[in-house]
Amino acid sequence: MLIKGISNKEYAFSGPVAESNLENKSGVYAIIDHKNDGQNYLLDVGESATVKDRIATHDRMDCWKRHATGSITYYVYYTPDKQQTGRMEVEQDIRKNYNPVCGKQ
Repeated sequence: MLIKGISNKEYAFSGPVAESNLENKSGVYAIIDHKNDGQNYLLDVGESATVKDRIATHDRMDCWKRHATGSITYYVYYTPDKQQTGRMEVEQDIRKNYNPVCGKQ
């Protein structure tokens, strides 16, 4: 899935990925509400050096569940070549474009 930032740059996310198949690699993750009509809505986006652990213990998980009306799915853009600053730039670019309901800019 291509997710576009406000910069019009497109990021190639893998997914949907089952939570059990997430990897503990550095990356940017997108929490998507996949509706029965096939539409996808971005609930949240974030970054971590350990994506699997971060999602499993995320402090905004209740927000995802509260706002999802379909299935919560996970998409990941693994970034082994980026440090935290680079991952944060990707996250903020996407967040500014979509203004997801969970999390802040």
